[in-house]
Amino acid sequence: MLILSELPYHPPAAFFAALLQADGLVLEAQENYRKQTYRNRCLIRTAQGVQALTVPVVDGNRAEKVKTSDIDIDYRQNWVHRHWRTLQTAYGNSPYFEYYADYLHDIYRTKPARLFELNLAFLRLELRCFRLTLPVAFTADYRLPGQPGAPGTLDRRDWLSPKAGALGPDSPADLGRVRPYPQVFGPGFEPGLSVLDLLFAQGPAAGAYLG
Repeated sequence: MLILSELPYHPPAAFFAALLQADGLVLEAQENYRKQTYRNRCLIRTAQGVQALTVPVVDGNRAEKVKTSDIDIDYRQNWVHRHWRTLQTAYGNSPYFEYYADYLHDIYRTKPARLFELNLAFLRLELRCFRLTLPVAFTADYRLPGQPGAPGTLDRRDWLSPKAGALGPDSPADLGRVRPYPQVFGPGFEPGLSVLDLLFAQGPAAGAYLG
């Protein structure tokens, strides 16, 4: 089974739980950009509660008329510094922050021009963290949701939404399940957070909480 998905920014751990059941990942490269999705934001947990980290894009008000793969990042805003400082503040004392910090910081420092490039670099790193060796491909044309696609492909575009919580309303219960794990901030378990939350808390053992 292949999974068709948009390309998110530090997606929820449920994204990687779903990939455990897949034979490959197909990333949507032909869609028009959609605002207020995981394409340019992730959710982390801080001492003040859940917080969104958002990557600003150029001409954000008109971005939905541009292909996602062509969206430029707006570096006029000092968002890289803000994101990194927020991650350091929230997770600097977590068991495995230092284990991953240099790899993440190196990607931020490259300052890719386009959001698609940034997200793909982080995705490839996070796949390695879970030792997932899935082949990754890209769509050559765009199909509306519900339209017949390639045989053996499961359309999971936007099944994860920051507005709908961890899982979209049409998501099967056995897809993208994440077992509760001890988080840096509590009390209680907060689902739907970025995979970074799981990696910083559990390190190489993070994969045991997927599925």
